[in-house]
Amino acid sequence: MKPILIVEDEPIIRSALRRLLERNEYTVREAGSVKEALENNDLAQLSLIISDLRLPGAPGTDLIKHANTTPVLIMTSYASLRSAVDSMKMGAVDYIAKPFDHDEMLRAISHIIAENLNRQQATSNPQQESQSTEPLADNGIIGKSPAMLELFKRIHKVAPTDATVLILGESGTGKELVAQALHRESPRNQSPIISLNCAAIPETLIESELFGHEKGAFTGASSARNGLVEAADGGTLFLDEIGELPLEAQARLLRVLQEGEIRRVGAVHSHKVDIRLIAATHRDLKSLASTGAFREDLYYRLNVMQLKLPALRERGGDIIEIAEQLLKRTYSKLSKESHHFNPEALQAIATYGWPGNVRELENAIERAVILAENGIITLDLLDIETATSRQQPTYSEELPLGSAVAAPHVQESREDLSLEDYFQHFVLEHQKQMTETELAQKLGISRKCLWERRQRLGIPRKKSNTPHA
Repeated sequence: MKPILIVEDEPIIRSALRRLLERNEYTVREAGSVKEALENNDLAQLSLIISDLRLPGAPGTDLIKHANTTPVLIMTSYASLRSAVDSMKMGAVDYIAKPFDHDEMLRAISHIIAENLNRQQATSNPQQESQSTEPLADNGIIGKSPAMLELFKRIHKVAPTDATVLILGESGTGKELVAQALHRESPRNQSPIISLNCAAIPETLIESELFGHEKGAFTGASSARNGLVEAADGGTLFLDEIGELPLEAQARLLRVLQEGEIRRVGAVHSHKVDIRLIAATHRDLKSLASTGAFREDLYYRLNVMQLKLPALRERGGDIIEIAEQLLKRTYSKLSKESHHFNPEALQAIATYGWPGNVRELENAIERAVILAENGIITLDLLDIETATSRQQPTYSEELPLGSAVAAPHVQESREDLSLEDYFQHFVLEHQKQMTETELAQKLGISRKCLWERRQRLGIPRKKSNTPHA
């Protein structure tokens, strides 16, 4: 195996790391600065470069531009976490905080070297390389626009790693489909992917839901219970809308990422877990971190690899292809004969802004298929024009639910209401008597979809009477 180069100006740290690697049968070379490393070594003949971030003269990140295909692992102190993330954006393969755990360092080295070998083999195989931008139709992700092809390329690259991924995009763009694609192409695909929408769980229950609890940890905890993090052990944990995660739960999640340990609510001892975290949000986490609404250290842990999902309106010709696929899926699901769009409907689909993205398109098509006659989808059935011109009311959390202001009475008959009008009136009329689960069942949607529609239409959720755990 090619040697590993350690670039560290502190002799004690450099010597200790050299002895650790040599005990594990690695060949090691040393340097005290970037200049010394470049003068005395051919970086292309190394299997890995481990460099301190802060060095006399040039910083360790300067090695990245000289390393070519040789991976660079950056060591940094906790105080330099922001700089470490920046170094990854410059091309470092990973970073590790000092003082590091020996086992953590050895795992990182083994993983990086194996991954680099796989990458070199893929590069030497033209057929495999040509597939790097193939659409992920098996996961329901369709698209040939430049933005989507770049997304597919990034998914193929990051999926085989254990890197934490942050998926950004507007509501309804398909962030969960991307998470499933990442898991499907990862070495963890034989283990489960566990998903949780952080905004759909009350704050009082989110820590128990994620991390589990011991018997008697809080009122109602009649028995011990595993959390979703434990359920994902060996697999992938997908946290949607992570920007809604309470600060207390963020602190626990940070420990899972940093130490690979979990402690149930009410427990004394921690135990190890092995998960790959994928998070998603439509919010600006960096701005939230700057105001204290989101932990800055967790943000930098999450922001190792970003995947940006374009809005549907930014995907050009993909819109028609997606609409056709959704139409086929919908009339098959509803056990109806073949349907098609008329030219006016197709033109409207291609030019409409789709603020609700793919989810809005899917809902419009399902409504049209239900109402269509003779298998023809027309513009009026899609209800695109009225959706464009209609101004949705903004509801205030301060208004009493069901008041004349929060739920204005309209004189139109139910038959004249759009689907969104009907949704608003039904939720505001029944949410005092029904739970969220009952509301979703009556509307024929999932609880997640109910929450997302509340967010989009500005309908506040009734106050929970759940006692604080």
